[in-house]
Amino acid sequence: MSATRALVLRAAGINCDGETVRALELAGARTDLVHLERVLEDPARLDAFSLLVLPGGFSYGDDVAAGRIFGFELRHGLARELRAFVARGGFVLGVCNGFQVLVDTGLLEVDAGARTIALANNKSARFECRWITLRAEKSACPWLVAGEVFPAPIAHGEGRLMVRDAAALARLERNGQVALRYVREDGTSARGFPDNPNDSVADIAGLCDSTGRVLGLMPHPERNLSPWNHPHWTRLPARAEGEGLSFYRRLVDAASLAPV
Repeated sequence: MSATRALVLRAAGINCDGETVRALELAGARTDLVHLERVLEDPARLDAFSLLVLPGGFSYGDDVAAGRIFGFELRHGLARELRAFVARGGFVLGVCNGFQVLVDTGLLEVDAGARTIALANNKSARFECRWITLRAEKSACPWLVAGEVFPAPIAHGEGRLMVRDAAALARLERNGQVALRYVREDGTSARGFPDNPNDSVADIAGLCDSTGRVLGLMPHPERNLSPWNHPHWTRLPARAEGEGLSFYRRLVDAASLAPV
């Protein structure tokens, strides 16, 4: 079993913490669920963990903007500690609202000098809640399998990735930061809505930082742990587990090598 210790941060409005803890524990991690305020009081808590996960939900009711208040708390209360956590080899995952929080903290763009990415309202102007298909890209993220295609559910109203300009997108591509894309079920390009559910630029569903140890994505792999989670499971080939479980297992195994 992995020696990984994982910390899942919760706050008011977070509602995927239980699913996230279950995914991590099934993947072999020793997992603690801790309120954000406890870590703000004692940032040294981070030293005991090699994996930090920001789960999905609607933190603080998504007042102002999705993930903005949670991101503000981290940016002003733990910025130095979070950067040190990643610098010493720690892994960070942000899912849905957690991805929105990561964008706000700047952890995905530490080397950029200025923020160039944002997550805006879906182009459909509605909350999208359904299953989509993802493809892992060749990226800096060491535990994703480039070319792998797998299903995952989405549930968000502000998931459209936008970049400041073409140069910013080129930098993300060049640095291997485009980790996951929305695609059709056969793995070919999404070519817009509905396979790209929010009209994210370049069909991007997930980004990592330049080290590959910080990853944010809008879809929810933790909601695809069992073969029976998929609504079309009776029509799919026999599967021993949901594809989301292997996603978390690889992450946990990669984080087990991080120093604590």
